[in-house]
Amino acid sequence: MSNAPFTFSELEAQLNDTLELVLSTDRTTSDIANTLKDLTREQQEFVMKWSIVSSRSNAELAYQFVENSASAFRKMSMDDVHNWLIQAMDVYDRQGLYQAASVLRKVDKFSQAARGKTNSISFEEVAGVLEKFICGLSGRDLKLEAGDIFFTDTKRLFLPGVITRFKKQSDNYSLYKSMATQLWAQTWYGTFHINPVTELDQFERRDRALQLFCYLETIRLTHCIKRDLPGLHREMLALHDQSETPKLGPDWLTWIKKLEASKATVGDTYDAVTALYNLNKKIPESFYYQPLLNPEVVVAVMAERINEEKNALQHALNDMSGEFRSAKAEDDEPEELEFKVERHDDENEASGFRYELTADDEPVAPPIDVKNLLESIFQDLGEIPPEYLVAAGDGGYRPGGSESNNSCKPGDADVIYYNEWDYRRQQYRKNWCWLKEKDVHPNHEPFVEQTVKKHYGLIMNIRKTFEALRGEDRLLKRQTNGDDIDLNAVVEAHADMLHGMEMSDRLFTRPSRLERNIAVMFMVDMSGSTKGWINDAEREALVLLCEALEVLGDRYAIYGFSGLTRTRCEIYRVKKFDEPYSNDVRNRITGISPKDYTRMGVTIRHLSKLLNEVEARTKLLITLSDGKPDDFDGYRGEYGIEDTRQALIEAKHLGIHPFCITIDNEAHEYLPHMYGPVNYVLLNDVKKLPLKIADIYRQLTH
Repeated sequence: MSNAPFTFSELEAQLNDTLELVLSTDRTTSDIANTLKDLTREQQEFVMKWSIVSSRSNAELAYQFVENSASAFRKMSMDDVHNWLIQAMDVYDRQGLYQAASVLRKVDKFSQAARGKTNSISFEEVAGVLEKFICGLSGRDLKLEAGDIFFTDTKRLFLPGVITRFKKQSDNYSLYKSMATQLWAQTWYGTFHINPVTELDQFERRDRALQLFCYLETIRLTHCIKRDLPGLHREMLALHDQSETPKLGPDWLTWIKKLEASKATVGDTYDAVTALYNLNKKIPESFYYQPLLNPEVVVAVMAERINEEKNALQHALNDMSGEFRSAKAEDDEPEELEFKVERHDDENEASGFRYELTADDEPVAPPIDVKNLLESIFQDLGEIPPEYLVAAGDGGYRPGGSESNNSCKPGDADVIYYNEWDYRRQQYRKNWCWLKEKDVHPNHEPFVEQTVKKHYGLIMNIRKTFEALRGEDRLLKRQTNGDDIDLNAVVEAHADMLHGMEMSDRLFTRPSRLERNIAVMFMVDMSGSTKGWINDAEREALVLLCEALEVLGDRYAIYGFSGLTRTRCEIYRVKKFDEPYSNDVRNRITGISPKDYTRMGVTIRHLSKLLNEVEARTKLLITLSDGKPDDFDGYRGEYGIEDTRQALIEAKHLGIHPFCITIDNEAHEYLPHMYGPVNYVLLNDVKKLPLKIADIYRQLTH
């Protein structure tokens, strides 16, 4: 292989192939190739490789990289150039193309940072202080987490893992503080009082409407902060003053003035979006501290909390009703009390408000938990709806009982950390996924009994088939002694003798009882998309398998999986390897229900680890799924597919044989790449899953 640098023509040809999507008659690769031809061959190969890698994220990002790479190599080592690109790609993930391109254009700034002349600051350094700071701003408790996307789901504030924007570390800390404050402001000043999904779906170009909303809502919230927290606003303004203030037309200025009015609401922001959307003018550059918005995630998290808090409040009012009646010493069966609540400004309260609760127009002092519930509900809805103030009857409600509320926290004893493969960077993100194991909540409905009755004839046939597998003989060939002659071995031995070679004594065959030594892990998709028929078919299929496998004697385990973001990956135990097929297992199968998303890589890594701990000659990992890897935080498309593929490769290195049974009609587009062309099967009809799964298992283990 030649070590001579690529020529101008070779560089230009390679760049044209990689950057084809962003080139035009006015934008060619000639100038770039001219700057790269003076680099060493090693440096050129580095640029070519990483231009391809970065183009998978965004072709324009790749163009900006190669355009500035020659300058970068004049000022930095190859390791520093690599870190420069990785930082730009991280910024692209969190803040978009414009900010990432800015990182790539500012080569001098990064090279100075690489030599220790700037002061970056990481999330870990500021998290403790910022969490206390946010707690002091009132409202519900909000947790801070480092994330790829700068946004809030109304329960957690996701901030960048590191900030290097300013030369002074104090300014970078102020930016962290400003970002956290903006996210808090979204939850406190009513950004989500109107459903963002419903509002934004009305626009043909939803992405433009969303970008416009984020810009205008930041203006409204910044004015709210200025009004209520002037000192903090001055700190934010100092950061903003370091950037150019955009020149806006009269239409923009009119609406901005409305949004800066003291009584402006999120409804005014949506009115401004509607008015400015069709102007077809460029949306001004975002503020440094402008958050992103993930409408679907916000709506999902809020819906879960709203339902939980409505139940909690109604049951709390029921308890208060009993105490209220006891205090009045009423012996007769009382009528239902009428509760009312009013919210008043009160500077003596930390939140700035107090809640006046009455029962049949008589004042009632609400306990602290009821006050917190009222505050949280008001934050979400901007009011306390009348139906929330109807005391519930006695029931089985358990506050905080929702499984999906049990999110992972750093340092929890039961949290397990796993790497995740980032194909764009061609490296692992260390301890990126946080996973918890939990049992499926058992359901005592007679689902298993009904399934056995429904498929009784099929189960009997499967058992007979599996009994035959269990007692099957295998013919051992090329043995030194046995009951019959191995003709193939004799022919080969005779040929060896004719050529003057020593004749083998392995000329016999003998039967041998096949001893099955198999361990199988069933990995069951419990994402939200399995709701309905799919969930029923999965559960029926598992019942048929368990009934049959008890006859066969193979060791098997069943685990479900779902989750919501990399920090809440969940594995649900249905049956462990050393656990008998008991009523508890049957009730857990019945209790399998749809949850959240489908982050497959971390699940495969965890279940492969469990399967690897089992002593068996053959180890199978069989996935039942209805679709491709997916999660709302960017784990979808090529990223999720490549991480899953890497996890499957890791499993194969452990001697585990992965196989996938899917009902996704698009499976042929991605499963051959993930599992290989023969390691999956597509069922076109979900109703066939219970009928086919035992046959598929028989073929896999025969």
